[in-house]
Amino acid sequence: MNVGRYLRGEDSHVGTARTVDAKPMRDILAAVRKATKQPARRSHERDIERYLVKRAKALGGEVRKVTWQGRRFAPDRIVMLPRALHNSFGMLTTCTLWVELKAPGEKPTSGQIREHARMRALGQRVEVVDSFARVDEVLS
Repeated sequence: MNVGRYLRGEDSHVGTARTVDAKPMRDILAAVRKATKQPARRSHERDIERYLVKRAKALGGEVRKVTWQGRRFAPDRIVMLPRALHNSFGMLTTCTLWVELKAPGEKPTSGQIREHARMRALGQRVEVVDSFARVDEVLS
């Protein structure tokens, strides 16, 4: 059966027009589309970045994309907030932090881990963010 012809009220077998109540078929098609709908789109790094920028701005801060000259594996973003934050040890830290953004489930490369350790040894706060929840955690 040709669904389009059925919805227009045409009998596909005989080829003559007839009056058909198309609402039941539309309801069936809508239910099928809903049941076979693709799962929700997986978040990407850019979605997490947009959320980070939105949350930082809501707190009165700024997020800047950083490009490094002659240095690989360094964090992508610097977040500047108008207040101090508590770090993972409960200590008050500066209101500037470096953020390495990753797609959900991705881990930093060995070079990035090494560079983050260097920066932390110099007293910098470096965070790896791979989810919306992690953004909220880092900015709280």
